Amino acid sequence: MSAAHALALVAAGIAAGTINTVVGSGTLITFPVLLALGYPPVVANVSNTIGLVPGSISGVIGYRAELRGQRHRIYSLTPASVIGSAIGAALLLSLPASAFKAIVPVFIAIALAAIIAQPRLVTIIGAHRDGARRRPGPLLLAGVALTGVYGGYFGAAQGIMLIAILSLAIDDTLQRVNALKNVLAGCVNLVAGVIFALVAQVAWGAAALLAIGAVLGGMIGARWGRRLPPDALRGVIVLVGAVAIVRLI
Repeated sequence: MSAAHALALVAAGIAAGTINTVVGSGTLITFPVLLALGYPPVVANVSNTIGLVPGSISGVIGYRAELRGQRHRIYSLTPASVIGSAIGAALLLSLPASAFKAIVPVFIAIALAAIIAQPRLVTIIGAHRDGARRRPGPLLLAGVALTGVYGGYFGAAQGIMLIAILSLAIDDTLQRVNALKNVLAGCVNLVAGVIFALVAQVAWGAAALLAIGAVLGGMIGARWGRRLPPDALRGVIVLVGAVAIVRLI
């Protein structure tokens, strides 16, 4: 691996770690870089997932203030993310990617529509619930699990999907919802990464360089993302999601 390739991977990791912490979709940066450097698609996807795990941890630590009081949500929703991730990782290793990736832009578009309409939708479905005490219902658990399946399989824009689902089901600020998203998405990446490390072909050098960049990016994202007001954060989510749809199409 040349020095230029190594720098490209670290830079991609920084960008992905930053955007994953603030919104999601960092995979849309790192995955194309891995492909451009000559890694086969499945190897690139597997190595990318493993490389971004440390960045997820960095982002969670950076958002620890927004996670206060959300322990019950984490305990309730994490099993759904873990189970979904394991299923998604198994699908990646056993099925062709073409059929699944064909509907990814549709998933992202639905998530973006939900983000845009979230304030109005919350009002319609009964806003101002006591979100701090409300237990996750079956629809929320199913949505988190399905997002985990998607995240374990490919992962691009799973953060956007999670924010959309969580913000509709939980009455809380968007920044606190984003902090919870970081925990769940991190769990998805961790579980899938462990499975891939055990049974799949991994480009460990590339994954390590991505990890270095992702940790730095996670800290950057937590530092600046936490300062965005709700409308600005919503705008960033929509912008990143729109770019994701264009890239995937």
